[in-house]
Amino acid sequence: MTGQQLKITAVAIPAALDAGTHHSAGGTAGLMDFHECHALREKHELEKWGDLDRCPTAMESLEYWRGNQYEDRRLVIARLGQQTVGTCSVTLPLRENTSTAGILVDVAAAFRRQGWGRKLLEHAEAVAADNGRTSFNAYCELPSGTGDKDTLLIPAKSGAGGLPADNPAVAFADGAGYELEQVERASRLTLPVPANQLDALELEASSRATGYTLVGWSDRCPDELVVEYAVLKNRMSTDVPIAGLDWEAEDWDPVRVRQEEQSSSRGGVQSQVAAALHRPTGKLVAYTVANWRPGIPASIAQQDTLVASEHRGQRLGLLVKTANLRAAQHRWPTARSVLTWNAVENRHMLAINSLLGFTPAGYEGEWQKRLG
Repeated sequence: MTGQQLKITAVAIPAALDAGTHHSAGGTAGLMDFHECHALREKHELEKWGDLDRCPTAMESLEYWRGNQYEDRRLVIARLGQQTVGTCSVTLPLRENTSTAGILVDVAAAFRRQGWGRKLLEHAEAVAADNGRTSFNAYCELPSGTGDKDTLLIPAKSGAGGLPADNPAVAFADGAGYELEQVERASRLTLPVPANQLDALELEASSRATGYTLVGWSDRCPDELVVEYAVLKNRMSTDVPIAGLDWEAEDWDPVRVRQEEQSSSRGGVQSQVAAALHRPTGKLVAYTVANWRPGIPASIAQQDTLVASEHRGQRLGLLVKTANLRAAQHRWPTARSVLTWNAVENRHMLAINSLLGFTPAGYEGEWQKRLG
């Protein structure tokens, strides 16, 4: 490392993406810091993936880093003189999971393997510990084909999948005392999916999913369904595989649902939801969400998908995904692919994605470090 002093600065999140008539919370410096952090993120996404499909837009990032009453979010930039070395961030849940913190470190290519990443990690961990957090969560993403067949893998503690030990991000996390709890597979579906293929899948699912009615909405859940939707959002936080991660159920209610919808809208994100209503009880028992951003018009992100445990085995996952895919293609005709993520041990959902035509597009490691 050089003899220069690393300057680590908390980013004051601006009120808008440009000065305009708005007065930025952190003044000009905050605005410049924010844009510098976002530019570094975009550069790394292009370096790793060759596109920005996985990258939030600047508007999304601005909305995200403002935080909310459910999560405090802190972004930091590090410089040597006028050169940006990297960024780190800490997210602190405020309503539940209050012993955990999310940590992310991003180092500019020219400054890697010089010890700066470790300094940024130490800073982020200190912030988390100062806020009473004893369990740190982190993730790393790897393209498909990273490492060869003879590469030594670090196995996930979930018992499914592993990541190459010689990958720099994997080695960094492992060397810093983080344990690989879970591996998720990223999958991509090329669009458009032919209508006759969707028809066939919908027919197959409908023949099993009797006693259910499909419902759907764009951007905002209907008032008459929002209570039931909140129940499913609560279950989504624990009913999906979470391996050994320290994570308790999130407390969702209609207010939180509306807050998330409003935040998405402010960030420029459009959402399409398909859900299954159980006719005998009137309860929502399955749902799936797709997101699209005008700034990344060729890509759709397939987000949450959940079937309540007592209603599994009825092909509801396939039913709602097929319906939502049809609606998404109609609403966002410029989209050319869909990206989604599933735990490697979630064989049932991966099988549904395979039926739809998804193929592997990368992996994500979920890491955890416990203090004490």
